[in-house]
Amino acid sequence: MSRSPALRPRNALYAQSGGVTAVINASAHGVIDACRRHRRHIGRLYAGRDGIVGVLTEDLIDVGREDPATIRALSATPSGAFGSARYKLRDLERDRAKYERLLEVFRAHDIGYFFYNGGNDSMDTALKLSQLGEQMGYPVTCIGVPKTVDNDLPVTDCCPGFGSVAKYVAVSTLEASLDVASMARTSTRVFILEVMGRHAGWIAAAGGLAARRAGDPPHLILFPEIPFERETFLARVRDTVQTQGYCVIVASEGTRDAEGRFLSDMGTRDAFGHVQLGGVAPALATMIKDSLGYKYHWALADYLQRAARHLASKVDVRQAYAVGRAAVELAVSGHNAVLPVIVRQSARPYRWAVGSAPLSAVANREKMVPRSYITADGFGITAACRRYLEPLIEGEIPPRYERGIPVYARLRGVRVRRRIKEPFVI
Repeated sequence: MSRSPALRPRNALYAQSGGVTAVINASAHGVIDACRRHRRHIGRLYAGRDGIVGVLTEDLIDVGREDPATIRALSATPSGAFGSARYKLRDLERDRAKYERLLEVFRAHDIGYFFYNGGNDSMDTALKLSQLGEQMGYPVTCIGVPKTVDNDLPVTDCCPGFGSVAKYVAVSTLEASLDVASMARTSTRVFILEVMGRHAGWIAAAGGLAARRAGDPPHLILFPEIPFERETFLARVRDTVQTQGYCVIVASEGTRDAEGRFLSDMGTRDAFGHVQLGGVAPALATMIKDSLGYKYHWALADYLQRAARHLASKVDVRQAYAVGRAAVELAVSGHNAVLPVIVRQSARPYRWAVGSAPLSAVANREKMVPRSYITADGFGITAACRRYLEPLIEGEIPPRYERGIPVYARLRGVRVRRRIKEPFVI
């Protein structure tokens, strides 16, 4: 969807959403740089403190009050510098008051551009907000900025945030495997690394990049896309220990059985209504211990995998910055309800460009690992998957270190004066 650019400068608002990544702040950097280059269209740039929650409560940050050196440092800073939130807005009928509140805040601060940096659910929110703005006579240009470690956004070849997680998991798998191999004769025989990935196994697949030759670890990868079969799994673990001396497993948190039941279902739900997963690694470890008697260790990559800026992929950092910048370019050129996407032009050598797609093509949709990317036995990645993944983890752009510790950006976070008298309670 597109329309003519605004005739006068209007303010812009940026917000981060959902689980953060090692490179989401690089996208923020791209948005900020581009906004500063388009003063003819964009006046002031604000950010929601803690994402959409800050917008609803009119808790806004004046980005223009930040030091230029701090803004430049964002690309080397992990996590969400402006704060993020897991706060899902549902359909317009059930949450219309919240959407109207967002537009009320926009109107109070003359916001004509909204850049929402998030995943599937966030794109749905941006789409609905653009539609309601038209209906209520306060049109807002809503542009998505893609972000998710899970790499499950459709249309885009890959999603900023994934490449760095993939690099961290591949390297961690390799290093942990060397540790286990060195001690397996007298100590641990089985090591399990649990990684993120509720429905899509892209992160687990990345663990497979640690293997360079047949027989190299990881020996088993568990994907949400492949139903878990207990006896087949245990037999494979036993055979691997007998032939290799040890067994390394990379397991997606979303591993489930043939009936679709998560192995680690805690019986609770998170803020988005998703089943809360409680740890597939200890469940697998107990299964192995009880059935095979092997000594084991397990680890959860958890927040470490998505916050590891020190091991970020150079490609990922550059793509994250590029989509942030492209979001603003799309907005000022008259587009609405779209998001920039990564387009793969060639694999070897790896070349990519930034294109665009309608938010409707991404909102509430997921991209799974294709069956052709998983080996016939369901426990590994194919050559095609390796060709897809390898370019995404290439290169390094390390942060600046001081006395051995990375130096990360710290925002001043100057609040914008509230203009609405009635507070909004979350």
